[in-house]
Amino acid sequence: MPQLLVIHLVMAIGAPFLVRLLGRRAFLVLALAPTTAVAYALSHTAGVMRGEHPTVVHEWIPVLDIELAFRMDTLAWLMLILVGGVGALVLVYCSAYFSSSAQGLGRFSGVLTAFAGAMVGLVTADDMLLLFIFWELTTVFSYLLIGHYADRKASRRAAMQAIVVTTFGGLAMLGGIVVLGVAAGTFRVSEVVANPPAGTAVTVAIVCLLVGAATKSALLPFHFWLPGAMAAPTPVSAYLHAAAMVKAGVYLVARFAPAFSDLPVWQGIVIVLGAGTLLLGGYRALRQHDLKLVLAYGTVSQLGMIILLVGLGTRAAALAGLAMIGAHAMFKASLFLVTGVVDAATGTRDLRRLTGVGRALPETAVAGGLAIASMIGLPPMAGYVAKEAALEGLLHDGAGAGPAWVSTVLVLAVVIGSMLTFAYGLRFFWGAFCSKAPAEPVPARIDPATDECLEAPDLSQVPPSEVHRQSPLLWGPPLVLAVLGLAAALVPRLGENLLSPHAALYPTGGAGHLTLWGGFGPAFFSTVAIVGVGLLLFWRRRAVERLQARMPHVPEAERTYRRFMRRLDEVAADITAITQRGSLPFYLGGILIAVVVLPGGAMVRTLLDGTASTAVRAWDAPAQAVVGVVVVVAAILAARARRRLKAVLLVGLTGYGTAVMFMFQGAPDLALTQVLVETISLVVFVLVLRRLPAYFSDRPLAGARWVRLTIGVAVGLVVAGIALTVPGARTAEPVSNLYPDEVYAYGGGKNIVNVVLVDTRAWDTMGEISVLLVAATGVASLVFLRRRSGEILRARSVEALEGGRRAGETLGNLPTPTLRGHTPEGIAERAQRSRVWLTAGRTLAPQRRSVIFEVATRLLFHSLIIFSMFLLFAGHNAPGGGFAAGLVTGIAIIIRYLAGGRYELGEAAPVHPGLVLGAGLFLSVGVGLLPVFFGGAPLQSAILQTTLPLLGDVKLVTSLFFDIGVFFVVLGLVLDVVRSLGAEIDRHSDAEAREEAAR
Repeated sequence: MPQLLVIHLVMAIGAPFLVRLLGRRAFLVLALAPTTAVAYALSHTAGVMRGEHPTVVHEWIPVLDIELAFRMDTLAWLMLILVGGVGALVLVYCSAYFSSSAQGLGRFSGVLTAFAGAMVGLVTADDMLLLFIFWELTTVFSYLLIGHYADRKASRRAAMQAIVVTTFGGLAMLGGIVVLGVAAGTFRVSEVVANPPAGTAVTVAIVCLLVGAATKSALLPFHFWLPGAMAAPTPVSAYLHAAAMVKAGVYLVARFAPAFSDLPVWQGIVIVLGAGTLLLGGYRALRQHDLKLVLAYGTVSQLGMIILLVGLGTRAAALAGLAMIGAHAMFKASLFLVTGVVDAATGTRDLRRLTGVGRALPETAVAGGLAIASMIGLPPMAGYVAKEAALEGLLHDGAGAGPAWVSTVLVLAVVIGSMLTFAYGLRFFWGAFCSKAPAEPVPARIDPATDECLEAPDLSQVPPSEVHRQSPLLWGPPLVLAVLGLAAALVPRLGENLLSPHAALYPTGGAGHLTLWGGFGPAFFSTVAIVGVGLLLFWRRRAVERLQARMPHVPEAERTYRRFMRRLDEVAADITAITQRGSLPFYLGGILIAVVVLPGGAMVRTLLDGTASTAVRAWDAPAQAVVGVVVVVAAILAARARRRLKAVLLVGLTGYGTAVMFMFQGAPDLALTQVLVETISLVVFVLVLRRLPAYFSDRPLAGARWVRLTIGVAVGLVVAGIALTVPGARTAEPVSNLYPDEVYAYGGGKNIVNVVLVDTRAWDTMGEISVLLVAATGVASLVFLRRRSGEILRARSVEALEGGRRAGETLGNLPTPTLRGHTPEGIAERAQRSRVWLTAGRTLAPQRRSVIFEVATRLLFHSLIIFSMFLLFAGHNAPGGGFAAGLVTGIAIIIRYLAGGRYELGEAAPVHPGLVLGAGLFLSVGVGLLPVFFGGAPLQSAILQTTLPLLGDVKLVTSLFFDIGVFFVVLGLVLDVVRSLGAEIDRHSDAEAREEAAR
């Protein structure tokens, strides 16, 4: 079965290329994908009838007990044949329905093929979570197919309406699946059905499943999305809304009914929604003038009947329901395709304008006549066999264990619904194919979307549309489906043998039968009544329409939905206006209050319960208290500081104090990283402060200050309390106690922190360096106002020389004149004569240079580079690693930039930061995937040990190369930040200064 999904996936991906190559004939090739599903099902028919159910299971996420489990039993076999068979014929139909010049044909073909594959996965999935995944895939694909004509408002609105309703049901269904799987101890569908759990939680889960089925199969009160979806192309209606998507809800009910149909809540929902939808859909179909809308409301009606039969819980009704599933797929898909032929031949679907179509399109009329006969239940058609079986089952078994009056109501509902079906079925055939006088009076027209009575149009002067002959590829598929409906009815015993194994799983009632003649009895006389009343309703169709127009107005579900969505938008806008105020203090305050209320409340409850130790040791050494006092005082002064630079320096002091605390606690790796990060952060803050006012804005009002102070104190107390409470609440041995031995055995290193980062939890590191790359891109995007190119500014560049001549490059905001000897020619001449340190420093005016700083740079730069290499290669066994090494190298480059200006940055690192970032991520990913080619797991490390001359024993761990990738990512981030917040801001400042000087 997975191979069927692979075939559909490959076909869906290749569909646009096939369309580009073959045009609309590509649909003929794509039809092979669903054909393989039919062939697979037919090849296993004998085994399925014997109870041999092909099963395929692949582990997917073992930790969550999620499997790729597929199983084909009787129900899956039936659905697979319908999904594949109808899908193949619809794709053949598409090869003639669309013109070769139709826009979006490649996308449409791929999505339709993918939808067929999703349905194959849905009906064969034996894992409830996997079933839900395919369920939602059908929702997404149906949204794309319904909205295929994206330039039409009706299509966009119908697609959005369908996805909102079905997604709501899907979310409810997901909740039910999770609860049901937890209660059953397994997510395997077959195991849950074989041993159903019980309890209140299970009852709630079943209700959620039925909500999902109701939305997917357009049951009350969600029925309105299906008629709206008729805005889709006709092949979509024939497949999604007759044989595939709407049958997903029917399949879900039929799948779980053997296990849960005895629940009172199940029976109540199925009976009310099934019977109500059956009657409402038939009533609405009687007043439609668009052929597709007649079929759409008819589909709603018949879906209600099928849900009623397969969900009732009796074996006879279930057998009839399964037969009706097959019959409905054949006759309704055929009728939708017939409607497409009529529309293409005449240019209209208005049954009042169509006349004489049957004589002009005899093949199409034959297909439509056979399909209508099956739909309204005339012998010898599959629809008649299924309807007779339904009446027999309901008359004998009723509602199973339910009260007698419920059985009576069900029989009446099915009989009345069948009468309505007979009437609108004849209305469809008469409107599509019969000859009619164009001057006959036309009754009042009803808007199907709003139930409002519109002015009756005068069609007496409107000539009937001309009829054009159509390709056999158009009328052939519906004729095949209609003939299959006839052929299936001629062998009812075969159908009974094929479908009985699933019906036998139901808990109550006797075995049903499929037959063309059941003798004279209640079912026969019910059929006679159905035919008689149906003929009467059709004969008096105008009186029926006038009566419907005079009926009291009832709130329509679609109008209620639209009003609800408008109100929802308004409420969302109001809430957004309140919460999204553009105030950073407001946002931060909300987050911090949540921290105080939620984690703080849990902490207080833990302390009150006495489950955590509250013993506190003030310090291990008096020096810790001194550092703590310094940090606290610096934090308080930073909160009170009015100058931005003063606040930044005080915040940095708290960071350095934290690093000292790490040292006292024996964590040199953390201390080193903290110092390096704090240093770079200080530099970045200072660079940004050049573009900000020296002082913060005016102080807030006294009331706001007290609110902020209260929030700050509360957050501080909560965080401190959590830091003290959490270690005391530990009940298990810390897993970190096992780290020293494990990281050395598997990671080959003694530095626990570094080995964890590059080996034990390398997936986390992979995610973190990806975030760093995104952060670097974001920072650069905020600052770069011109195109972000790969240009590196160096002292030798013309721009650098002109900048030095014009303004005397500087880190400040004001230009300074170039003094004698600092002309571009002089700079270039000296640069060519000798290689000097800080070449770009010559672009700075003398009063902007610092001799002491330049000398210090010459002393520190190479030392820092060497030190960073030591940290990189020694980090596996000693403090260091790729992260720290990248920061040290970044600091070295920052020093060069501060000493020599923005052109010196290009001299120190003449490479685009994006290349460094990309190379680092590429190296880390490549090293992580390399073990897979040798049979290992991703990011698995290998330890290589050898003896080299002079060096002696050498131990190399492959995670070193992953660490080198981290080094490049961190270095690229620093380069990008300095280039953006340093060099680029310098360029902006100089440009503004030159403009000001010119003015």
